[in-house]
Amino acid sequence: MLDLRLIREESDRVRGALARKGVSDAAERVDEILSRDLTRREAIGEVNELKATRNEASKRIGELKRAGESADDLVAEMRRVGDRIGELDGVVAEAEARIDEIVMGLPNLPLDEVQDGGEDDGDVLRTWGDPLLPGDADFELQPHWDLGERLGILDLQAGAKVSGSGFPVLVGEGARLQRALINAMLDLHVREHGYREVRVPYLVNRDSLTGTGQLPKFEEDLYITDRDDLGLIPTAEVPVTNLRRDEILSAEDLPTRYTAYSPCFRREAGAAGKDTRGLLRVHQFDKVELVRYETPERSREALDELTAEAEKVLQILGLPYRVLRLAAGDLGFSSAMTYDLEVWAPGVDRWLEVSSCSVFTDFQSRRAGIRYRPSQSEKPRFVHTLNGSALALPRLMVALLETYQQNDGSVVFPDEVRRFTGMDGLGVSS
Repeated sequence: MLDLRLIREESDRVRGALARKGVSDAAERVDEILSRDLTRREAIGEVNELKATRNEASKRIGELKRAGESADDLVAEMRRVGDRIGELDGVVAEAEARIDEIVMGLPNLPLDEVQDGGEDDGDVLRTWGDPLLPGDADFELQPHWDLGERLGILDLQAGAKVSGSGFPVLVGEGARLQRALINAMLDLHVREHGYREVRVPYLVNRDSLTGTGQLPKFEEDLYITDRDDLGLIPTAEVPVTNLRRDEILSAEDLPTRYTAYSPCFRREAGAAGKDTRGLLRVHQFDKVELVRYETPERSREALDELTAEAEKVLQILGLPYRVLRLAAGDLGFSSAMTYDLEVWAPGVDRWLEVSSCSVFTDFQSRRAGIRYRPSQSEKPRFVHTLNGSALALPRLMVALLETYQQNDGSVVFPDEVRRFTGMDGLGVSS
């Protein structure tokens, strides 16, 4: 969440940054926060004065009683003071509750280097590899849903029967390939990139979902259990980031780097009919995630490092991709800056997002209470959190199938992909 002191001291900058993020009523929300905050502070000031008066009066009442004199008038006056303190405590509580409600609904501020605009205004920063375009192959390229069905590795009908649309079933070599990719990516991030692997719960409580910004704003996108009020995770970012919730780390703990595999569950509310064929948009999918805690001074540099680590997977797999810096209006709720990695899928003739790498500054750590102490003599500071998919599996599988498909419907991997996955391809002799 945003720092109330920042809103108070740099209100014009906050209004402008929220407007860039797409908050249409940014000025009104900030103005109400400031008004409520003034009411709160004035009430606290009066409470403090009244308590000081009451303390002095208590001494005077004691003196009068010891002297055998009546203190009834002063006692009655202090009852009125107590009643007024109670009223003011209610004013403070009401103001603080409303401030918290508004602040918890405000997104993070974009970094200054993030360009203005919305979904169509992402800046392509770089590309890698040469996309296979229609006409480049000497046969008609097929989409992954046709390839998967012919190879017997993708069963969409079975998934729909068991759970509903958006819950695909991978079979045989398809399931084996996905498992191989998960293991290979985890090993890469642990052995070469210095991450510590963790295995995390897939059901989390509301505090965890609030800490990373899914609640309270995006509850409709989540699967929440009625009996236990636990949420299925939309990404491993949620449990991994919350591993150190409400803790104070030492300077020696930073940077902290975690990697985790998990299934991810998303209702995708409002996305009906959009990119739903095959594996393009699903409600359950697998993903390997990278999460970092960094000092504020290093977080921007760490974003570039984390993004390069996600890119490394695509380079090993030989899949053409591009890196986009999202515009301010297209950033996620908690993000201050995001790079999207989009891989080329020749069968559907389009770029597909396989990773979002984001820096959240202190937005999540304020919500989750994750701090560090720079030195023994210094006050704790909030860490900066980052995360990125490295990578999400469904669209990565799409790109692999469609990029390395052959005229006979098989999929043949080049040597580096074979070494990474331990598989020669799909529909070929191993």
